[in-house]
Amino acid sequence: MFEDRTYKRTFYSAPQSVTSLVAAFLEPTIIVLAYIAISLEFDEPIQRPALTLCLLVFALTFPGRNRFRDNLIAAGVDIVTSWVTLLAILALCGYATFSFKYFEEQVLLAWAFVTPFLQWAAVWIGGRIVRASAAHPSNRRAAIIVGAGTLGVKVAKAIGGPESGIDFVGYFDDRTDGRVDAEAAGRRLGGLPEVADYVRVHGIREVFITLPLGSQPRIVELLEQVQGTTASLYFVPDVFGISIIQGRLQDMNGVPIVGICETPFTGANELVKRVSDVVLATIILVLISPLMLAIAIGVKLSSPGPVIFKQRRNGLDGEEITVYKFRSMTTQDNGSVVAQATKNDPRITRFGAFIRRTSLDELPQFINVLQGQMSIVGPRPHAVAHNEQYREIIKAYMVRHKVKPGITGWAQVNGHRGETETLDKMKARVEYDLEYLRNWSLGLDLQIIVRTIRLVFFDRHAY
Repeated sequence: MFEDRTYKRTFYSAPQSVTSLVAAFLEPTIIVLAYIAISLEFDEPIQRPALTLCLLVFALTFPGRNRFRDNLIAAGVDIVTSWVTLLAILALCGYATFSFKYFEEQVLLAWAFVTPFLQWAAVWIGGRIVRASAAHPSNRRAAIIVGAGTLGVKVAKAIGGPESGIDFVGYFDDRTDGRVDAEAAGRRLGGLPEVADYVRVHGIREVFITLPLGSQPRIVELLEQVQGTTASLYFVPDVFGISIIQGRLQDMNGVPIVGICETPFTGANELVKRVSDVVLATIILVLISPLMLAIAIGVKLSSPGPVIFKQRRNGLDGEEITVYKFRSMTTQDNGSVVAQATKNDPRITRFGAFIRRTSLDELPQFINVLQGQMSIVGPRPHAVAHNEQYREIIKAYMVRHKVKPGITGWAQVNGHRGETETLDKMKARVEYDLEYLRNWSLGLDLQIIVRTIRLVFFDRHAY
């Protein structure tokens, strides 16, 4: 029992950074103060309904997101997305409680318009302060990396940014320059026995150990030596040999576990994704129903056969689903061997070429979205025959099935749309799909949707 309690005390959550703490209060505070200031500007008294609204908003937005290190455009998209979502929640609450009568319309409209600009300005100012603080000599920390392999180079690139506050000095490795990573060879400072003395003499503040787990005896010996200094020690496990999806450290009844491959759509994220899919798909289907009717007529008149082409594809967790498309070919390949469409493919009808080029053949898949089989944004589903082919030859290919397939995806808006006639093209498409899984956010989904609309009108390479 004693050992178990000691083990539990050994692992704990990292303390929150100052910037994260500031961000946690900054966003809700700006929103509340903006409402108060606008109310006063319009000579509206701050009475009980207004105070109730402020408390509700603070509760819904706390803690705020830390966007100080984000790209300003990405931060702006995220701010607007979060703000529109919050306004929709407040509107539903107001409608359900008949409380709109307690608020002036002009105050609410001004508040809805001004607040995201104030948040974006705060992010811009905060980002400049963070960068200036990190650049100040008194806040810089010297760091070394033990292990001059591929992982060591990755860590050096990760910590070497101007906003990190870290000055990377060099590598230590027992191997000669010819046996370490080429990028690290020129900055190798010595071997492992020299680490502790170097740390003491040069005032190194942080030591990152990137040695493979097979070097455990050397790691233990190194830790014993370096713990005699005041440097902070970090061990970086070598998990880059596999595709990490949503990697995170979790606590399972006191036992620390590292998540290597998880879906981004769990808990609240899953709810947000599904609600956004249902709402957008419903709106889109209502708006495009006349267009779908016209396309159906065009398909029927262009060649004999059904209007809708149904194909077996793999969906979430690899389960087989039936995907709907407007038929664009004279054949309906759906067996164990499915030939991909190629340029000037004789199977494609004249009308089919048009709806494929404009992606109009994909419109029935919004029905798949409402059925819960697909999402609006996600990795494109491949035919079952293609999945069986590529899962054996492309690393981490099946990881893309950790989420529902999409009508459009990150790969498609980055030029990987249409035929993948070479293995390298399919590998590139899969890598973009995995990148989407690693970095998913509602803002990224909206960005992909906007870029897809642009492609529909301006892409001339689809067929």
